[in-house]
Amino acid sequence: MTHPAYAALSATFTRLYRLGHLSAIAGWDQATMMPPKGNAARGAALAELQVLMHQTLTDPKLRSALDAAQTEALDAFEQASLREMRRAWDAANSLPESLVEAQSLATSKAEHAWRTQRPANDWAGFLENWGPVVALARQEAQLLSQARGISPYDALMDKYEPGMRSADIERLFAEIKTWLPGLIRAVRERQANEPARVPQGPFPVERQRALGLAVMQRLGFDFEGGRLDVSTHPFCGGVPEDVRVTTRYTEDDFTRSLMGVIHETGHARYEQNLPRAWVHLPVGQARSMGIHESQSLAFEMQLGRHPGFLAHLAPLLREHLGAQPALEPENLARLYTRVEPGLIRVDADELTYPAHIILRFEIERALIDGEIEAADVPALWDEKMRAYLDLDTRSNFRDGCMQDIHWPLGAFGYFPSYTLGALYAAQWFAAMRRETPELDRQIAAGELQTVFDWLHTHIWSQASLWPTETLVRRATDEALNPAHFRAHLEQRYLNA
Repeated sequence: MTHPAYAALSATFTRLYRLGHLSAIAGWDQATMMPPKGNAARGAALAELQVLMHQTLTDPKLRSALDAAQTEALDAFEQASLREMRRAWDAANSLPESLVEAQSLATSKAEHAWRTQRPANDWAGFLENWGPVVALARQEAQLLSQARGISPYDALMDKYEPGMRSADIERLFAEIKTWLPGLIRAVRERQANEPARVPQGPFPVERQRALGLAVMQRLGFDFEGGRLDVSTHPFCGGVPEDVRVTTRYTEDDFTRSLMGVIHETGHARYEQNLPRAWVHLPVGQARSMGIHESQSLAFEMQLGRHPGFLAHLAPLLREHLGAQPALEPENLARLYTRVEPGLIRVDADELTYPAHIILRFEIERALIDGEIEAADVPALWDEKMRAYLDLDTRSNFRDGCMQDIHWPLGAFGYFPSYTLGALYAAQWFAAMRRETPELDRQIAAGELQTVFDWLHTHIWSQASLWPTETLVRRATDEALNPAHFRAHLEQRYLNA
């Protein structure tokens, strides 16, 4: 039986996917290879692409096709596909073309300037570009809020976490805050008697790059379908058929770039293993940013900091960086599980990381809901850093509220995805251990295929076939359960 309306929709969304491909690669080039003077023209070109895609999604013919497809005798897959198409249509048709274009131009300008303003600690210059980004995000939030009947911040968060609401996040974070501070104190007291050697550099960039490539290969990255480059802020971009991973290097410390590579490789494996037969449709793409972050954190935190994995990795480090006591397995395990509050989110340890996310969530929600203005952010940041991590960030905008790329890019509502990802990742590994009790022995032996196979079966191959809650239940036989995250941390850091 043919389904002409659904077939027409599939053709339209395939075209959108191809336009998105061009946008993704142009955006990657903007962040990695493009000379500075090219930014204005690139920003205009990307805005033009966004407008073209928006026009396609808001064409009245698309609504007619969506309504007609709803009456066709679609199978379960096609119904799921139609659900995701309508979701994309709803979002686009809530926003005017002028706003889409203005946001693309404003965020290109703000992000490009941020690259030099952050190292210069130039809050005033940053605020001049960021103010319009915030104003436009508020407009978007209001329009989406009115269309969906949810709060402005929830409307933005829904772009990254379909169906999730800030009340859900608040409840999860409130629970974490009841036990995390005490756990951090207990671990730090224990680690005071277990010093870790600091690796002695310098570590030339080319050696770090070679090490990163070797680790990516062991983690199953397909270099025929992707590459590793350098950017101001590490990210995984491109498209499933051509995944672009980036990191950044400092010659006095290889540990950050290495874990950055492992983190982004987790994102990349998800993208590279999405079902190619339907990756051109919304249903064939990543389910949510929380699920995406669960893949990067499954690689970086659950696997990358596993003592067995680090022991397996030690010979590779010695091969590329030379032998020294700090690179022995026992010290690597101590080094990569060291708990110490720090200013920088991406360098945070596994225990203090949630505090960085809770802080950002609370600030950006207040900002989008109009409780504070952009100029108020530094003072609120300083207050919360002192309260949550006992750190002083006054006048240090570079390592404070200017440190992340998300806000200049207008990605408000994204930050909760990181801690959601940590919760999901812990739940994935709890499920793996139930199914494969010898999992930890396999990891220590460098046998990682069980991990990859489980993720492929339950997450990668499923794409957006299911709503997030259903995906989690099908994978683990329960809803999202933060108890697994707590159990993981207590076992790893206190052997509890």
